[in-house]
Amino acid sequence: MKLKKVNKGFTLIELMVVIMILGLLAAFVIPNITGKSGEAKQKLVCIQMKSLNESLKMFKIDNGEYPTTEEGLSALILNPNPDTYTSYASSAYIEGKNLPKDPWNKPYLYLNVEGAVELISLGSDGKEGGSEEESDHLLSQCR
Repeated sequence: MKLKKVNKGFTLIELMVVIMILGLLAAFVIPNITGKSGEAKQKLVCIQMKSLNESLKMFKIDNGEYPTTEEGLSALILNPNPDTYTSYASSAYIEGKNLPKDPWNKPYLYLNVEGAVELISLGSDGKEGGSEEESDHLLSQCR
């Protein structure tokens, strides 16, 4: 009686081919995924700034002016000067006790220059200037 030898497993060559295929797939897929992450954050920053701008507009409708640069965006959460802003909304202008942060987890910058409002995100590096994901994002540049 002869016993047949049964191979239950993969040969080294078969494993190498599978690893090569997975490596090639990863080489094509991963750059596309990581590139989209930065692009998504750049779109999200505009969406968030537009939302903050709408809250600022509501503040202006109620109080006749935007908060000063010194009062900042925190004026949307807590009335910075009850004597000046007598028509401040009882529920504030943003829900919660914290201001939203940009997609890179940094605070938005707020400027009020003679009634012209600008919101700024300094990008992933948190510094002025830069390019691509590290570039500054301004509300006035959002479409």
